[in-house]
Amino acid sequence: MEDVAAIGAGIRRARKEAGITQGTLADLIGTSPRTIHAIETGTGNPSLITVVAAANAVGLHLRTADD
Repeated sequence: MEDVAAIGAGIRRARKEAGITQGTLADLIGTSPRTIHAIETGTGNPSLITVVAAANAVGLHLRTADD
């Protein structure tokens, strides 16, 4: 589960660098601050679509290792 933690940490870092709160990011992608917290901490079970939306909203783009 290192990948989950690394993705969450990357989203958190990018969100903070963008100067936005978890609540603002949640509003931008249509989810709850609790879900953003779960993504950033690697807990819970957010959908892949939600994780990708959060990443994209803070300027990150997830891709497979084959890309």
